[in-house]
Amino acid sequence: SNGTEMNIRFVGGLLSAYYLSGKEVFRRKAIELGEKLLPAFKTPTGIPWALLNLKSGIGRNWPWASGGSSILAEYGTLHLEFMHLSKLSGNPAFAEKVMNIRKVLNRLDKPQGLYPNYLNPNSGQWGQHHVSVGGLGDSFYEYLLKAWLMSDKTDEEGKKLYYEALQAIETSLIRKSSGGLTYIAEWKGGLLEHKMGHLTCFAGGMIALGADGAPEDKTGHQMEQASEIARTCHESYARTTLKLGPEAFRFDGGVEAIATRQNEKYFILRPEVIETYMYMWRFTHDPKYREWGWEAVQALEKHCRVEGGYSGVRDVYASSPNHDDVQQSFYLAETLKYLYLLFSDDDHLPLEHWVFNTEAHPLPVIRKEMTDKPSQLE
Repeated sequence: SNGTEMNIRFVGGLLSAYYLSGKEVFRRKAIELGEKLLPAFKTPTGIPWALLNLKSGIGRNWPWASGGSSILAEYGTLHLEFMHLSKLSGNPAFAEKVMNIRKVLNRLDKPQGLYPNYLNPNSGQWGQHHVSVGGLGDSFYEYLLKAWLMSDKTDEEGKKLYYEALQAIETSLIRKSSGGLTYIAEWKGGLLEHKMGHLTCFAGGMIALGADGAPEDKTGHQMEQASEIARTCHESYARTTLKLGPEAFRFDGGVEAIATRQNEKYFILRPEVIETYMYMWRFTHDPKYREWGWEAVQALEKHCRVEGGYSGVRDVYASSPNHDDVQQSFYLAETLKYLYLLFSDDDHLPLEHWVFNTEAHPLPVIRKEMTDKPSQLE
């Protein structure tokens, strides 16, 4: 292994620990780790190999052997963190590296305005044209929005790219089932697959988070879309026996918001649905989001609580849970944190001051200095 793959994950935790505790050791270690990652950007395109296959941990046999890799999903976290590393270290190299990646992505042709999940770091060309908002592509869209929010709304390019991408998602991927459920399909080489992954449920929260800054009076429309996606994801939970959502659910052949394949019926303590409830609650204060969150708490306690902690379950439609004996790290980092925030006051990590990275590590908004931009007098 080239020693760089797993590290990107830790930077966000160290940064958050520093900002929440003020302890110098965390700042020092975050920068130290960031500096170790910089050499990974020495590739023909400036897109780091280290970004590839973080999830599967394939580092030594270059990822192209395994049919390519998703830069998109891992990239989100990287952008937010590297901007903070430049701020904390005074070294502009971190910010330059991630702005360069954005430049490469900006330059590429996007099929129907969508970003395919795979990119070859040698050639800077797309791999196969498979687009999804969940899984591989998910945090990329979120990063564009959060980059703008974290910059105190000065990163106009991030903003523009986010709303353009959202428009493309709406045109090509968002559909309504015959039963009236709004869902986000997956696009494979021009064909739509009418399936939505649990991971994609984060999009409800993302769209709500971005609705306020939406162009041409689209705010109301986007909030409506966010709430419809939240409702669909809640239905995917409500329609199971255990009241926990499946990994993926389908909208075809008369089936709606239900997993039809055995390998999609599991629940591994994922946070995305809860995350969306939390954002929807913060923006609307509609009590149903806390009710839905409480339903999930009760199901987690009843079906996932085991002697050693919490476990995923293999089939959410079975009458009694078959545990997989794994407590995923994101259960603590994300699922429980978002539940806690759902039931906290709005001034606890307020969204105008904090941006959550893709692993729910809070990073503060980088305030623009008053000197930078005199306020325009209307």
